[in-house]
Amino acid sequence: MRAINFLLVLGSILIFSCQPPSEESNESIATMYFGGDILTMEGNLPQYAEALVEKDGKILFVGSRDEAMKQAGAGHQMVDLQGKTLVPGFIDGHAHFGNFGLQAIGALLLAPPDANCKDIPTLIQILKDWNTPENRALTGWIFGTGFDDSVLEEKRFPNRHDLDQVSTEFPIMITHISGHFSVVNSKGLEILGITSETPNPEGGVIRREADGKTPNGVLEELAAIPYMLNALMPKDQESADKFFQAGQDMALSYGYTTAQEGRAMDNHQLLAVNAESGKLKIDVVSYIDYMFVDQYMSSPWNSKDYNSHYRIGGMKVTLDGSPQGRTAWRTKPYLIPPDGQNKDYLGYPAIPSDSTVQAILEKAFKNNWQTLIHANGDAAMDQLIRTLRPNVEKYGKGDRRNTLIHGQYVREDQLDAFKELDVIASLFPLHTFYWGDWHKQIIGDELGNKISPVKTALNKGLKVTIHTDAPVALPNLMRVVWTAVNRTSRSGAIIGENERLTPYEALQAITIWSAYQHFEEDKKGSLKEGKLADLVILDKNPLKVEPDAIKEIQVEETIKEGKTIFKRQSN
Repeated sequence: MRAINFLLVLGSILIFSCQPPSEESNESIATMYFGGDILTMEGNLPQYAEALVEKDGKILFVGSRDEAMKQAGAGHQMVDLQGKTLVPGFIDGHAHFGNFGLQAIGALLLAPPDANCKDIPTLIQILKDWNTPENRALTGWIFGTGFDDSVLEEKRFPNRHDLDQVSTEFPIMITHISGHFSVVNSKGLEILGITSETPNPEGGVIRREADGKTPNGVLEELAAIPYMLNALMPKDQESADKFFQAGQDMALSYGYTTAQEGRAMDNHQLLAVNAESGKLKIDVVSYIDYMFVDQYMSSPWNSKDYNSHYRIGGMKVTLDGSPQGRTAWRTKPYLIPPDGQNKDYLGYPAIPSDSTVQAILEKAFKNNWQTLIHANGDAAMDQLIRTLRPNVEKYGKGDRRNTLIHGQYVREDQLDAFKELDVIASLFPLHTFYWGDWHKQIIGDELGNKISPVKTALNKGLKVTIHTDAPVALPNLMRVVWTAVNRTSRSGAIIGENERLTPYEALQAITIWSAYQHFEEDKKGSLKEGKLADLVILDKNPLKVEPDAIKEIQVEETIKEGKTIFKRQSN
């Protein structure tokens, strides 16, 4: 009899709580999530809730199911997770959102397992297959992204002669997986005006053929990046819309609710236009390249608050290049120098003058701008420490949250200095899978095992995040978590076992810790009453599967401020 009475009472509660509001009421209704693991990301140890209630784009309640039913009120919606896992929306510690469209639309030249570009003949065929009038019309170029000389069977860069096999009629540009190199064909060199007489720019190299004069099509660093930005710019509004939509859709499918444009130049204007047009479905925060700050940092977009999902967060400074591309600036020579370099080759700085770097950073300190600083080689990080310290002494630390980006070859004494200078370390353990084997060849086994020392940084008390640097790799944040937890290379070698994060720490690094990096920890990064209802539903719980299975976890649904913006179609 008691069981019957309980069921009658429960039934009446459900009928009352789920009945639609009256027609006279304009009140919004709440949504209650239950029936799966709800991982709050609050605290240093995993905490779960039975239910979460969202209303008006914010989290109304997190806790027991019974209390959630009360808090949800009349007419609320019920979402049964059916055993899936609810976590906060993902926040990438560093990426280039403005370039996601290039990866989504261009010829995909990534190596397995992301794509199938394993050798130069395959690369040539992929470009030939992509070369259609419709695709060329997007930018005027045949283009592809993500080739990796360290993985190609030939172990070399493609050159203009290789690309001329695709076309000599149309210009071609392909970009290296690091984003720090490009290769163009003979027609591309002609259009860019690069000849035997063109000097190397400061901070860049035009690679030459055996005669030491004729460009071979490979462009490094500041000999590549300005051309990349211009050549791969959409030609018209229709093309720009296609790029933007494809890039944003890709981000949504990987659970992004906040993305970063980590080196904005003129593409800031495109992002601002898309924001004003109401096209942004997620928050995007840009960091303006130091050469463009006078142009853009005085705009109203420079704010801690989003306007139509967009804002400028601060300044970006790049001090060196790519470690896997061997342009990162080191204090010890690479064991295998790049083509054309001698055995004493150290890489090179992007800005050779310390006084110039110090002046750039002083501008940020004077204006209280947060600054992201790209440095991979230990010589570049020595330069950062030398130029940052006088500014900290002059202006004080404040709450600037200056952030080291990448830090692949950071030394322990440098981590101590960054702790002293209050620098956040956004490290890049994705390298352990993609280039771990290669790093051990080019800098040695001992140092190669110490790349991206996230656990050491944590143990020293630094605040850390991890990132994709997409489109360097796909913007797959669950693969980033997997690499941080496993640190396993392509060959299956373990790259620095002592630097492994726990699955919970790795999730913290793309949720609550990354929210802190962006000054948004009071609104995002954990499931807590009053925060934005930025949510991701995963098909499995990363804390409850075998560590190697984390890479197979898929985003089932992405929810921004209570609204579903991506839902995976069932097979």
